[in-house]
Amino acid sequence: MAGGAHGGFRGVDREAQRKLNATAPRVPHLGRRVIVLFQPYRWRIAFTAILVIAGAAVAVIPPLLVQRVFDDALFPVAGGAPDIPLLTRLVAAMIAFFLLSAVLGVGQTWLTATVGNAVTGDLRLRLFDHLQSMELGFFTRTKTGVIQSRLQNDVGGVSGVLTNTVTSILGNAVTVIASLVAMILIDWRLTLIAVVMMPFLIIVQRRVGQVRARIAGETQESLSELTSITQETLSVSGILLSKSFNRQRAESARFEAENINQVRLQVRRAMSGQGFFAVVSVLMSSVPAIIYLVAGILVTDGADTITAGTIVAFTTVQARLLMPLMGLMRVALDLQTSAALFARIFEYLDLVPAISDAPDAIAVSEAPGPVGRIEFRDVAFAYPDASETTRPTLNGVSFVAEPGKHVAFVGPSGAGKTTILYLAPRFYEATGGAVLFAGEDVRRLTGESIIDAVGIVSQETYLFHATIRENLRYAKPDATDAELEAASRAANIHHVIAGFENGYDTVVGERGYRLSGGEKQRIAIARVLLKDPPVLLLDEATSALDTVSERIVQEALDAAARGRTTLTVAHRLSTIIAADVIHVVDGGRIVESGTHSQLLAEGGLYASLAAEQLAASRVLTEEVTLDASTD
Repeated sequence: MAGGAHGGFRGVDREAQRKLNATAPRVPHLGRRVIVLFQPYRWRIAFTAILVIAGAAVAVIPPLLVQRVFDDALFPVAGGAPDIPLLTRLVAAMIAFFLLSAVLGVGQTWLTATVGNAVTGDLRLRLFDHLQSMELGFFTRTKTGVIQSRLQNDVGGVSGVLTNTVTSILGNAVTVIASLVAMILIDWRLTLIAVVMMPFLIIVQRRVGQVRARIAGETQESLSELTSITQETLSVSGILLSKSFNRQRAESARFEAENINQVRLQVRRAMSGQGFFAVVSVLMSSVPAIIYLVAGILVTDGADTITAGTIVAFTTVQARLLMPLMGLMRVALDLQTSAALFARIFEYLDLVPAISDAPDAIAVSEAPGPVGRIEFRDVAFAYPDASETTRPTLNGVSFVAEPGKHVAFVGPSGAGKTTILYLAPRFYEATGGAVLFAGEDVRRLTGESIIDAVGIVSQETYLFHATIRENLRYAKPDATDAELEAASRAANIHHVIAGFENGYDTVVGERGYRLSGGEKQRIAIARVLLKDPPVLLLDEATSALDTVSERIVQEALDAAARGRTTLTVAHRLSTIIAADVIHVVDGGRIVESGTHSQLLAEGGLYASLAAEQLAASRVLTEEVTLDASTD
C-alpha cells in the first residue's frame, strides 16, 4: 500500500499489465487439461449424458406427431370428418412426451449443477493449495489482490462453463442431429434450404470467439486491479494510511477510473457477438417463410404434392432447431472466451515452487545432530529478481548457534539480518553454501518438520479477525483452556486478557487493531509458547514499541527464550546485551562477533552503533527533563 505514491507508480504498473495482456499466457494442451478436471466424475457425467440424450430425443418427437395430427387426425387424406379417437391418442402422447421431457430436464439440471460446481470447487481448492505451497518470495513480489482475483474472479468466471458445457453440448448437439434427421425424413429438399447458411455461420462464429476471448482477458486483468485496489485501500492499514494523508478522494478517483474501465469492458464483452447472433436469429427465423414460398412453388408447378401436415411438421421441427443451434454456437463462443480464463488459472497451477522437499528428504527428528543446533557454512543469497550487477544480499556468512544459546544479529538497515533469520527455517533458499538444521542440510529435511521445530515472532504481528482464544489455538488447535492460560501467563499477557469484558473470547479486530502493539506482541509470544518449539526466531520483535511496552515484552521474550536456541535480529542493542554471542552484519557479511562487552572493547561498528543509540537516548532524556522544568 502506498498512499501518497499512487500517482507516481500506478501508471507504470498499469502499463506493464497492459503489455502483459497483449501476450496472454499460453498453456499447452489446455483443452485436454480442462477435460481431465471432469475425470473424477466420469460416471456421473455418463449418466447425465444419457439423460441429456434421452431428453433431447424425446423433445423432438412431439413435432413429428404434429404431421399425423394434421394429415391423419384433423384432415384425413381420404377426406371426411376428423378422427377424434386418433386425435385424442396423439394429443395424449404429445402431453406425455412433454411431461417426460420436463422430468428428464429437472434430473439433468440437478446432475449438471452438482458436477459442474464440484469441478469448480475442486479447481478452486487445487489452486488455493498450490498457492500455499509457493515460496515466500512469490508473495513478496505479487500483489495480494492479484492472487485473490485469480482465485475468485477467474475461477468464478469459468464456473458457468464447467457447469453447463457438457450438458449444453450434448443436449443441443443431440437436438440438432435429431431435428436434422427428422427434417430429412419429412422432406430432404426443404432440409437443404434450411441448412445452406450453416458453414458460413460457423466461420463467422470462430472469428467472434477470438475477439471475445481477448476482451475476456482484459476484463479479468481489470478485475484483478479492482480487487487489488479494494484489498489495499479498504484494509485497516490502507484506511489508516489514506486518512492520515487525506488521500480518500485520490483513492476513490483511482477506483473510479478502474471501475469505468471495468464497466466499459463488461459492455464490450456483453455486446461482442450480439450482431452475429442477431443475424443467425433473423436467418433461422426467416427459413419458415422461405419454406412456405418453396412449397408453394413446388405445388404450383405440380412437381410434387406437399401436404399441409408436411409443411407444418417441417417448420415446427425447424423452429426447434433454432435454439439448440444458437446454444451450440454460444457454447463454442463461451469455450473460446473461457480459454483465456483457464489459461490464467493454469498459469498459476503451473508455477513451480522454488523451494520444495527433496524426494529423499527426512524429518528433523531423524537428523544426526541435536534439534536446536543451527549452522551457516559460507552462505550466500541473492533474491531471484536481483540483477547480475546487484550486490548479493548475503555473501560468505558462517556461524553456529548451539542448542539453548542466544545468538543476536545487529547492523545497519539493509545489511541482511532478517534474510539470515528466514534462511534458517528455509523460507528462502541459499544460493551458495549450506544452512544446517540439527546437523543436516535444510535441503535434505522436510519443510514441515523444520517449521514444527521453529517459533517466529516478527516485528509486524499478524492476528486474525477472531477471538484471542482462536488466535492462540492457531498454534495448537487442541490446546486446553489451562494450556492457553499457562502460555499467556508466561507471556505476561494473561492479566490483560482477564481484564477484558469477554476475556479470551474478546474479538481482536482485523490484524489485531483493537489491541495495543505491546498486547499484540505478547499474544504472539503466547502463541509461540503454546507451540513450544526448540528454536525461537525473533525479528525485531520490540523495535516498534514504546519504552514501557518494550520492557514488558522483553521480559516475556526472555522467558520464552529460556532453554531454547534463539536467533534475534535487534535494532535496539539494549534488548540483546545478555546474548551469548552477537554477530554484527554489514553489507551481507558478518564483520564482528562477540559478547556485548567484547564488541564494545573492540571499538568497531558495534561500538559505533552503541554510541549512536546512547547519544540519541541522552538527547531524548534531556528534552524530557527540559520540558518538565519548563512546565
